[in-house]
Amino acid sequence: MINLTLNKKVIIFGFIFTFFSSFGQSFFLGLFNAPIRNELGITHGQFGSIYASATIFSSLLLIWVGKKIDDYRILNYSFFVVILLFTSSLFFSFVNSIYFLAVGIFLMRFSGQGLMSHTSTTTISRFFERSRGKALSTIWFGLSTAEFILPVLITYFFLIYSWRTVWQGIAVLIILFLPFVILNTIKSIKLDSREADTNIKTKLKIKSWRRRDVLKDYRFYIVSLNMLAMPWIATGVFVYQSFISDSKTWEVYTIPKAFMVYSITSIATLFVSGFLVDKFTGRKLIMYMNLPLLFAMITLFYFEQEIFAYIFLGLIGVSNGLANILGSSTWAEIYGVKYIGSIKALTTAFMVFSTAFGTAVFGLLIDNGFSIENIAFVGGSYIVISLVLLILIRKSVEPIRLSN
Repeated sequence: MINLTLNKKVIIFGFIFTFFSSFGQSFFLGLFNAPIRNELGITHGQFGSIYASATIFSSLLLIWVGKKIDDYRILNYSFFVVILLFTSSLFFSFVNSIYFLAVGIFLMRFSGQGLMSHTSTTTISRFFERSRGKALSTIWFGLSTAEFILPVLITYFFLIYSWRTVWQGIAVLIILFLPFVILNTIKSIKLDSREADTNIKTKLKIKSWRRRDVLKDYRFYIVSLNMLAMPWIATGVFVYQSFISDSKTWEVYTIPKAFMVYSITSIATLFVSGFLVDKFTGRKLIMYMNLPLLFAMITLFYFEQEIFAYIFLGLIGVSNGLANILGSSTWAEIYGVKYIGSIKALTTAFMVFSTAFGTAVFGLLIDNGFSIENIAFVGGSYIVISLVLLILIRKSVEPIRLSN
């Protein structure tokens, strides 16, 4: 990495941290569901309850710990996150009861899904301005790469090693590799470091909001309603995919195969959306972010044929690609970057909480006799209501500009 520019080094850091956040993501932890349940003798429902509860607690702690990224050099903060991820992974390999399982899931959700992704997206959002959209789209390829590689790799490892040995191997990889990455990418980065910009145009200065002021701003809540549609609805779909297949009388492998379409549309949208954000800004694009998700709910409501499973998940993939970029860039555009760490800690906590919310809502509706069409209607209604509210305030979703 010696001959790389600082801009490229920061991108590499963000990509790798986003990749390693996968160890705390639902798609990865779900791979260990069966062996852990079999060893501990717990049911699907018990595992799900523990998972949701641990996720909620991790989101609450993230609000406080996440804001500290505004107070320390990213070098020091990143080392703290890596040590926590290493400790969490090692602890997970020793889980031998439901109580240890709850702590283990909490630690992985907090350090992996929470702090690793928070550290990477906050660093990118703060450091880049002119090319923020392309930078964010690039680092999110890290998670897409993990989603493509790790399920097959871990399944293969299960043929050779126990699930505990796999986690111990993950811990070793984290502690040997990530400190090297940090020291060779962001060692010189300070809180006020910014990308090298050859654009000689005078930049407009905008007000940087503190988190306590953001919480008093009505725009924050309306934009958040739109930002949270994707995580809670998609999580519900992913967790209860077997219920969807049974309801639609699809083959058991239909939705797993349709996930390939989801990955393709998500990655393609990630690539395009980065350029769109840099050209049009994220705050203008959020109006369109959940439209594919709305069409996915309509597809789920009206159609029964298996071909629509691919269309359904493909549409969700488009919204996912947009949401990953807009969920980081829009807040920096509206509220500035000086306190973006504490703001992102709050929005990331909301996102993590919403995944637990989605699991609970889908489960509650299913237990109370709602059909998948009814649930699709609920999800679609949420999207429409939040979008209407956003349209009503669209002219006010702008930063406060400061005079030079």
